[in-house]
Amino acid sequence: MNFAVLKGAAYCLVHTPDMILHNGTTQTVEKHTNPDSEYLKNIRDSYRTYEEVVNYGPNQTYIGNMTPEKLKEVGMPFVGKNIEGSSNKGKFGEILAQKEFIVMVKLADVFDLVLLETAFLADAVEAYRNYEFYSEADEAQLSKGHDFSVIEALVNEEGAEGLYHEDKLVGCVKRAHDVDSNLSSHVIFENLVVKASGILAFKNLIARNNIDPTTIDYVIECSEEACGDMNQRGGGNFAKAIAEASGAVNATGSDLRGFCAAPTHSLINAASLVKAGTYKNVVVVAGGATAKLGMNGKDHVKKDLPILEDTLGAFAILISENDGVSPVINTDFVGRHTVGTGSSPQAVISSLVIEPLERAGLKITDVDKYSVEMQNPDVTKPAGAGDVPEGNYKMIGACGVKKGHIEKKAMKDFVVNNGMVGWAPTQGHIPSGVPYLGFAMDELTTGELNRVMVVGKGSLFLGRMTNLFDGVSIMVERNTGVTEEAGKVSKDEINTMIAEAMKNFASQFLG
Repeated sequence: MNFAVLKGAAYCLVHTPDMILHNGTTQTVEKHTNPDSEYLKNIRDSYRTYEEVVNYGPNQTYIGNMTPEKLKEVGMPFVGKNIEGSSNKGKFGEILAQKEFIVMVKLADVFDLVLLETAFLADAVEAYRNYEFYSEADEAQLSKGHDFSVIEALVNEEGAEGLYHEDKLVGCVKRAHDVDSNLSSHVIFENLVVKASGILAFKNLIARNNIDPTTIDYVIECSEEACGDMNQRGGGNFAKAIAEASGAVNATGSDLRGFCAAPTHSLINAASLVKAGTYKNVVVVAGGATAKLGMNGKDHVKKDLPILEDTLGAFAILISENDGVSPVINTDFVGRHTVGTGSSPQAVISSLVIEPLERAGLKITDVDKYSVEMQNPDVTKPAGAGDVPEGNYKMIGACGVKKGHIEKKAMKDFVVNNGMVGWAPTQGHIPSGVPYLGFAMDELTTGELNRVMVVGKGSLFLGRMTNLFDGVSIMVERNTGVTEEAGKVSKDEINTMIAEAMKNFASQFLG
């Protein structure tokens, strides 16, 4: 079967310390309910520097400078253990600083809603000119600064969303409509951040995989924000907006939403579109969520830790036609959490992992690695959520024991050999399955692995429309080098065979 293949992956982080206080939901709710709290008074003492963020093991793993195996050797907790020789540039992407990112937010604005203070703009643009993705074409959009008094008045009197750098107001995002709450300054700000960070990942995908953006046919955006207005709340379209800004002039696209499971849903959709021949090259992309910055900040501060949720996450993945080399995305055995599955952990894992494996005639040990909610335990354990990846691997192992795939005494080895330590930021959709795909490309081609499973899970009940859980899974496998095209016979060959058969028949008839 001519499956689609995984052709490229990019992963980026953006260090946004000022957005923790001003845009993270935990902090903005605290300001509303308890504005004089000690947490808010001392929060800046818990910020990490850009250098500390770059030198942090899970972040180096996210951008591809460390493998999950090397990260595991560092040992938990990872915080406080600087990785020597760290770089803000990695095999898969980069860690961008806040100043340059604010410039990218301005560049992502096509309705003149972002205003930057004159002195800050000049300083930021000077830094941005040294950036990999700077273009002289950007200068026109970055030429006009504004007086601080204008920005301050918009924030204080007109409800504009402030942009801050080093604890100073340096710009703002204006509302896009007088009465439409879906176009409020807060929502526009969040959406511009999604777009800008999505563009960052998209451009890294193109640059690090030598991709011609004009060959991309379709884009699926799968973050957890939604853009639209009062008449079509969440109507979209982040996908085409990101494609437009990234040079994918021949692409169309749409947004797919499914809470944390959306990236895996999108991976399945992209692979199916390519396999069907509808499109040849599909990019799945997602920007970051400012609402989740500092989400567990209170728990971190209580335990004398820095606020570790200080980065936006973004990724982009290219799915293409089978080239006989790249890992194939096997859509024959997709796992799915159906309406009738149930919400118990055992029921969820059985539907997403055990059931598709048994349909394929496989056991849990036939999958070399599972990528399931790869959240960084440094973040989740202090908040009381435990080691999320480890919990998933134990549940997979337990279900495997129940099904007779392995013996109970082999569970510990299964967790160690088929699992991984988590490294992804808790940005909701970002950890859910997809962070491992960059490593999987290597392991399934030049490495020793043959099969990995990507599992995405989602909490649909958060939308208050259903109490259901959600999830899907898909297997990515080593390419056998045999494509459907290799077994096809051309039209000319068919005509030649028919002519030869007719000639032989005529000869026999005449004889």
